[in-house]
Amino acid sequence: MNAWLAILLPAAIKIVVILAIVLTGVAYTTLAERKVSAWMQDRKGPNRVGPFGLLQPVADGMKFFFKEDITPRQAYKPVYLLAPLCTLVPALVTFSVIPFGTEITVAGKSYPLWIAPGMDLGLLFLLSISSLAIYGIILGGWSSGNKYSIFGALRGASQVVSYELGVGLSLLTVVIWSGSFGLQDIVNAQKGHPWFFLTHFLGFIVFLVAIFAETNRLPFDLPEGESEIVGGYHTEYSGLRFAMFFMGEYANMITASALLVTLFFGGWNLPFVDWAKFGPIWGGVLSAAVFFTKIAFFLFFFIWVRWTLPRFRYDQLMNIGWKRLFPLALANLLLMTTLMVFFGFGVKQ
Repeated sequence: MNAWLAILLPAAIKIVVILAIVLTGVAYTTLAERKVSAWMQDRKGPNRVGPFGLLQPVADGMKFFFKEDITPRQAYKPVYLLAPLCTLVPALVTFSVIPFGTEITVAGKSYPLWIAPGMDLGLLFLLSISSLAIYGIILGGWSSGNKYSIFGALRGASQVVSYELGVGLSLLTVVIWSGSFGLQDIVNAQKGHPWFFLTHFLGFIVFLVAIFAETNRLPFDLPEGESEIVGGYHTEYSGLRFAMFFMGEYANMITASALLVTLFFGGWNLPFVDWAKFGPIWGGVLSAAVFFTKIAFFLFFFIWVRWTLPRFRYDQLMNIGWKRLFPLALANLLLMTTLMVFFGFGVKQ
């Protein structure tokens, strides 16, 4: 019993902490979106609820909670009710394999700062789980019984198929160079070496563009293009169910940012910094702080791009995926494998 408790208790604590951080991050990323957009448009943004508007996410949550939740008569209810969960839950589960710090040593025992430290196929697990989020869009659009929603679902499906290839091929070179599918191994492979966004710059650009399409963010938010299809796949959703779609989008942003930091920007590492010198506890805390600071930067980048670029036409979106990113991803794979095989590049494990 004590052995099981020693295993389950640290895992439970890490799960609770990560869920609290991610859900709080989702709430305040919505506030950051409104504040940054207001700053870019020379206006104030939310500033009435709480000091500097910091309680605006709480007010928004209460509004969604008390708002009437309407189920359309023509909807296929079992799938209609399931779809929002299919969007939100995968985005939260993916954080189980993302390493967000080094280790904390308490009473002579080390606790890694990620929930599943033994996951050697963490990258495959993360990609497979995160790809399930598209089922929320497809099922939500189809089950609503609304033609605009169905159009959004079809757009979402074709968009993911088109850009998953770029994501997979751009990450394949990272796996080859680091010699592992484990995310902690990929982070360690960048310690003391140039971060992969420098050595794999072409793959990084392909992954960055593709991840915008995967998260349905502007300029790739065609599944919910209000100028043509009202609200797309979530047109018929209201109240808490709509809020779950909304939270799923921002949770996917946080996951995408964490993946960018882990794979291309050294994870919790900083150049010429050894976290062990800061002690068994503070080293882990500071490394986690660096990791979440990097995530905050990419969240700002997501917001910045949304309020800078206009939405693509659908033919342009398809052309970018198939005629631009896919050939670039293949060229990057050929280049990186050639450098590794013939010139000895890559990190030796």
